Amino acid sequence: MPSVFAAVAVVSTVLPAVLAQVPLASQHFTYTALPYQADPNTGERGSQYGYNICNSTTEGPTSLCQTAIINSIDDFCLWGPPEPDSLIGNVEGESVAWCTKPGYGTRVIPKGAITGLQFIKTPDYVQVTGLIKQDLINIAADDSGGELDPHGADQRGNPLGGLLFSNAWGGGFTQAVEWHNFMGGGTFCLKACDPAGANAAKYCEHIFDRIGCKYNAPASYADGEFTSCDGASQDFPGIYTVGGVVSTYTQPPESLGAISTMPYEPVIPATSNCQTFQS
Repeated sequence: MPSVFAAVAVVSTVLPAVLAQVPLASQHFTYTALPYQADPNTGERGSQYGYNICNSTTEGPTSLCQTAIINSIDDFCLWGPPEPDSLIGNVEGESVAWCTKPGYGTRVIPKGAITGLQFIKTPDYVQVTGLIKQDLINIAADDSGGELDPHGADQRGNPLGGLLFSNAWGGGFTQAVEWHNFMGGGTFCLKACDPAGANAAKYCEHIFDRIGCKYNAPASYADGEFTSCDGASQDFPGIYTVGGVVSTYTQPPESLGAISTMPYEPVIPATSNCQTFQS
């Protein structure tokens, strides 16, 4: 099992001076009518690195596609760096989509990179979690990682203009306005919250960027296992119960140093109707 705090963010202490004119998470896009770039803004982080209109002409190992998908155990994307041996915390704004299969105009995750995987569909979100040889998608092998989400200090998203869609809720591809993806420490977790749900922003919380997959997306993270399940929704990230008392975790500032202890252990939600697949 990887470190408890695998896939944690390196947070900048300097806030961008210019906020997005309209926050990325407040915008709604149609998969079949995407703009070339979802983020038209400029600022301290510059312009959007890649593009959102992705097709056969953009597909391949140099793709800069920033439109990702999460549909099922064998059909999803993760965010990863465009250049080899990168630290997620340094390139979160420029990360591009790496997908499990061709057809989306993205880069394709190499066969054998994912060594354990669980896909879960709950009443509130769909989620993939697992173990990965992260150097095969350009993340430095020793990088403990970071968080990507549609927010960021300037509200332009990480990656800038990064969009996520799913067909898991019926009716074709639907934009997951709220999502989070932790990458690093040999683990990954990507959760896309149903935009029709009342608590999408809470299940896909983006403020606990230092405590990784274990606390934001509790699951089995078992090497060599590949399962697809129905599941119960987890507790909201940061909300926990000890001795019958419900509490809210407050993440300490980075200036206080590494987080070495936690006041609770996350509860792994129950699963059902699990199917086992080969790698």
